[in-house]
Amino acid sequence: MKKDFTPYYAVIFSSTQTENTNGYLEMSNKMASLAKVQDGFLGMESARNKIGITVSYWRDLESISQWKQNTEHILAQQKGQEIWYDWYRVRICKVVNDYEFLHK
Repeated sequence: MKKDFTPYYAVIFSSTQTENTNGYLEMSNKMASLAKVQDGFLGMESARNKIGITVSYWRDLESISQWKQNTEHILAQQKGQEIWYDWYRVRICKVVNDYEFLHK
């Protein structure tokens, strides 16, 4: 483990969509922009195929809680449940180490 590594949290959002995706991309982009200015936000990675997976990274659990309570995020969650998602699952994990490879 890196000596100067500070643990952080990952919120893993996995989902499958309904056939009605009207307005989804716009809302997804809006949520990404809004999350970026939320206190404690560290970054995000996302991929969508048959199953969509978005992982957002946060400084601490309080930051995640504040994001979940954001009024615009609550509206997006409601629309997701009513219109865009057949299924989703959220997992919150503590990241105790990370490393990467970059092919040059």
